[in-house]
Amino acid sequence: MRYLSGPQWRARAQAHRERVRAWTGPHRERRRRGEPHPVWDFLFTYYSHRPALLERWAPGVGVTLGDAEEFADRPGYVRTGDGVRFDPSAAPERLRTTAGFVHRLLAATASRRPRLGCFGLHEWAMVYRTERPRHEVPLRLGAEGTDAVVESMPIGCTHYDAYRFFTDAAAPRNALRPTRDTQVELEQPGCLHATMDLYKWAYKLDPAVPSELVADCFALAADVRELDMRASPYDLAAHGFEPVRIETPDGRAAYARAQAGFAERAAPLRERLLGVCDALL
Repeated sequence: MRYLSGPQWRARAQAHRERVRAWTGPHRERRRRGEPHPVWDFLFTYYSHRPALLERWAPGVGVTLGDAEEFADRPGYVRTGDGVRFDPSAAPERLRTTAGFVHRLLAATASRRPRLGCFGLHEWAMVYRTERPRHEVPLRLGAEGTDAVVESMPIGCTHYDAYRFFTDAAAPRNALRPTRDTQVELEQPGCLHATMDLYKWAYKLDPAVPSELVADCFALAADVRELDMRASPYDLAAHGFEPVRIETPDGRAAYARAQAGFAERAAPLRERLLGVCDALL
């Protein structure tokens, strides 16, 4: 159990807010202007954690806060002789239920070798043989060129929440049929979406997760999202993004290298989240 005095934890809370406002600030400004962004909006729309909640600081498990009466009425917090702390035994039952699932999923994911041969084709499969792409952004290769790329390579998406957005024509082309029930069975650490989802699991375990870890997961998700869309069929030059041309051997090699790097970055964050789950169970 660590102890943070009032000035200590308030300094940490301020540092956390300043860090995440690098993302939440521009998002709020774009929303105010009514300007959608095909890359960054995903982090605030697909993921349901509101910017205000991302900015709110929590110490996580194992920290007692001095001069922190404002925390006392939050679910799971208890008063102690020297302050206020989050107590897993006082947490809502739903949090322990969530921790049980997250622990099973992340432990299973960590036990597997990364698969690095998907080349981001999930985004291509989401626009295959459709006249209604998911974003109002032109396709780099046009509709016919995009379809030809999908038809030229095998698709091996392991992530249900990517696969469920495949077009009807693309779904049968996938080597697997991911479902919610098989998520724990199929998730693997090379998957970009599984890596981005570490952010989701971090905020789903709030307030047991220290906000610095939530921010670390968000920062990784933002970097992964950039690769995800640079390797997509969309032409994002107007938004300042150079494509990763996965339709070429060099592009596929670059994608796999970046994918491996993200898997390496994700591993310690996954382990830290598993430690939070252990504390809740």
